[in-house]
Amino acid sequence: MTRFRPLGLVAAAVLTVAALAGGCAGPTTEPDPTTLPGPAQSSAQPSGRPGGTSPSPSSTPTPTPSAGTPSPIPTATPTGGPTPGPTTQPGTGPGEPDLSLVAGWTLEEKVGQVVMVGLPVKGPFEPTFDMVRDDHIGGVFLHGRTKAGRQPVKNLVDAAVDAAAGEREPLFVATDQEGGAVQVLRGTGFSDIPSAVDQATLDPADLRARSRVWGQELAAAGVNLNLAPVLDLVPQDSAQSNPPIGVFGRNYGYTAESVIVHGNAFAQGQRDAGVQTSIKHFPGLGRVTANTDTTAGVTDTVTGPDAPSVDVFDAGIAAGSGLVMMSSAVYTRIDPDAPAVFSPAAVGLVRELGFDGVIITDDLSAAVQVTGVPAGERAVRAVDAGVDLVLASAKPSVAASMVDALVARAQDDPAFAAKVDAAAARVVAAKSGL
Repeated sequence: MTRFRPLGLVAAAVLTVAALAGGCAGPTTEPDPTTLPGPAQSSAQPSGRPGGTSPSPSSTPTPTPSAGTPSPIPTATPTGGPTPGPTTQPGTGPGEPDLSLVAGWTLEEKVGQVVMVGLPVKGPFEPTFDMVRDDHIGGVFLHGRTKAGRQPVKNLVDAAVDAAAGEREPLFVATDQEGGAVQVLRGTGFSDIPSAVDQATLDPADLRARSRVWGQELAAAGVNLNLAPVLDLVPQDSAQSNPPIGVFGRNYGYTAESVIVHGNAFAQGQRDAGVQTSIKHFPGLGRVTANTDTTAGVTDTVTGPDAPSVDVFDAGIAAGSGLVMMSSAVYTRIDPDAPAVFSPAAVGLVRELGFDGVIITDDLSAAVQVTGVPAGERAVRAVDAGVDLVLASAKPSVAASMVDALVARAQDDPAFAAKVDAAAARVVAAKSGL
């Protein structure tokens, strides 16, 4: 099947949260109340490129629009329209990046772009800031839960961006803002977003408009990447036996048409606000009966290369998502010998759909599905399979060993070094609209 498509910093606010055990495969707890934040550290957020700045939203709290009647934020927001996608050299095929984007970079700089490190919203903050500075890390993921509101989150993001101020490229600042049980950021300035299964009851045009407001709220806090929407296709009769998705209503309905229409409406609304999106979890978690965050040996024996769930992701790619997240489950009809995130066959299937953008892992730092593999080897196996961005969100302390392992393997293996070059180039290309 081949279907090509054209295409010295301290945060000023300490946010008290209930931690989320995994990365993106499913929630484990509801948020606790949050203490009042401290004073803001800064009022402007650097762009990430030396000498660059971007407008900062007002520090004045704004009323949180309800899910039913979203209202615009009275602050500067990104311009409308989809975020520019990655570029390729003229004449190259699908998935081939523009390597000139990282020409002249050190290996360490390129590896840094390939790793995204968790930034716990309740702290500690400094270990992540140190990695951003010392290891050229190109992305952070706001991890956990907070009800503190926009300004404390903005202060934390500003501090992370300041740590990356000397780097060649701006920082990806990501989070999970799906709605329902999976919404990292709450409080003044953030809407209470309904679950995906409830979003799927809305008219698609209405959903896109609401999602644009939700995206503006993220952008006003400095977040430029939402690891959403979930495009997993969950059969209705087995939804309550599907712990990562169906149990929490993270699916946009129960038919391929509903997931495509409403998932893409959510994604386009985010991109209208200037926030990039990552559809997840390819090739689909809708058929599994355990959560890869908390269980080992999670296996799907139904989904193959021509499954309807793959067609849903095909439609999400065609609609313009800049990132695709890989599942960590094993798919026996695609590759029975490795989790999808470590499988060249599964990752390669994304490229067969004509996707030229960034392929990202689900959390590889603490997910029980993969912790039988040493942390550094997890990162190496993912990049070797063709993944571009390794997410270490739930346990950021393991990211250092991932960086070391990627550098060491690239130094010893020219073929692997070429894969690092390609991955870094795709990540840099995806940042062109930041």
